[in-house]
Formats: sequence, structure tokens, C-alpha cells
Amino acid sequence: MYIDPAIQDLNALELVSPVVGVRVPVAQVKSEVPPHRHPQGQLALVVKGSVTCDVEDAIWMAPPNCAVWIPGGLEHSIRVTANAEVLYLFVQSGMAQLPAYCCTLGLSPLVRELIQYMADQPDGYAQDGPTGRKASVLIEDLAVMPVENLHLPLSSEPRLRRMAQTLSDDPSDRRTAQEWAKFLGLSERSLARLVKQETGLTFGRWRRQLHLIVAIRELSAGESVQRVAERLGYESVTAFITMFKKALGSPPARYFAELQARRAGRTY
Repeated sequence: MYIDPAIQDLNALELVSPVVGVRVPVAQVKSEVPPHRHPQGQLALVVKGSVTCDVEDAIWMAPPNCAVWIPGGLEHSIRVTANAEVLYLFVQSGMAQLPAYCCTLGLSPLVRELIQYMADQPDGYAQDGPTGRKASVLIEDLAVMPVENLHLPLSSEPRLRRMAQTLSDDPSDRRTAQEWAKFLGLSERSLARLVKQETGLTFGRWRRQLHLIVAIRELSAGESVQRVAERLGYESVTAFITMFKKALGSPPARYFAELQARRAGRTY
């Protein structure tokens, strides 16, 4: 379904079908949608660029050919890169066996094509007609799409929030755990325990995950590997590539090539 460019708030749409695809004209895609919620679940499929979704306890990232799933009723904000092309899929409550939490899903070529198809259909289609049957297949297949480890757990604890905000503003900040502990008025052991308790990760793994989220966002926007490595404060491109490969199993160039191959339905 195409939307009128005059509609700036997707919450203003009154949707009646079980599954409704929305194609937002590229020129109308906002770089940031402030915190909001809606009754339907929302899937943001990234065709080009990347999307990050901020919820209370995490930031979720979706590179090309993946999607962020946001359950209905969950407050969230969405940010997209300048070159982003995004499709939205709204799913009425109870229609699909999807996670009850925000997450990034890897999508099969069939699911992506079905979302593209639904984005070209009007709302109010007959559920027993061709579009309704395709929507049913889409709902079934969405339930088995894999969850990707592309999120940064956050905490409402004030000191950790302060650290997270500082590092998000300047990801090249290379202060050690000991230096952060002193800055926050904690012992190093207390900081380590607090980070683990609040995020489930060690300090080192949490910061690596932050770097990974920033790296995928910047690389999806067209930045070079060298520029991203510099922005994250790595001493060399090789060190950055080693981190990226350790986290995702492939160096950046191969990782994005695999995403592209997945889009075409090929193995790489």
C-alpha cells in the first residue's frame, strides 16, 4: 500500500486487514521517528541502507535484507541512514507467532518478495482471495525466520546509561574498564558486576557489540572500512576486520556480499 506523502505519522493509518504492507516514498523516509507505539506489530524491512530501533532495554539494528520486528504496543523510535529504502509491514495482534520482544530477523527471499508484494496491495483485501492467501503464507513463514544477534542491550541504571550515551556519541573512546570505573565512581570489580548484571555481557563484549552496531550502520550507509575503523578508534584496519569477523563470522566485504547473495536467493 502506498501512503500519501502528506501522512507523516504512520500511527494515523487505520488498518483493517490482518497484514498490511506500506511503501514509504524514499523522499518521505524520516531519518528519525520519535518514540511512539501502535497497536499492530511492525516489521521494518531494509531494502537499502540500515535501520536502528531503540526500545527501553536495547538498540536493534537491521542491515539490508534483514528486518526489525517490533511487537504491538511497545514504545520505540526508529532511525534510518540517509540512503535507506524501507518497507513496513503491519501485523494485527495475534495473527502471527512472532517474538514478544523487539528483535532483528534474517529474511528468506520468499518472505522479502511477499512483503514487497503486500506493499503494493490496498488495505481491505479479501482474505480468501489471492492477496489474502499470500498474506497467510507470509504470516506462517515469518514465524520461522531466524533471530540475528544484532542488538546492543541497554540498562536504565543511571551510571551505565551515562557510559552508554558517552560511547554512543564517541565510539572511538578507548578508556579501559578501570578508567570507566574511576570516571563513574565505582571499583573496577563493581563496574564489571553491574554491566554483567544489567546487560548479560562482560564490559569488553558489550563495547564490542556497540562497535559492531555502529560499524554495520556506517558500512550500510556507504562508508569505507578504513573510515569506520578510524571512527571506532582502531589502531589499524586489520584490527577492526578481526573484530568484525570474530563477531559475525565474516570480514565486512564478505558479510555484505553474503547479504546481497541472500537477497538474490543464492548461497555464497
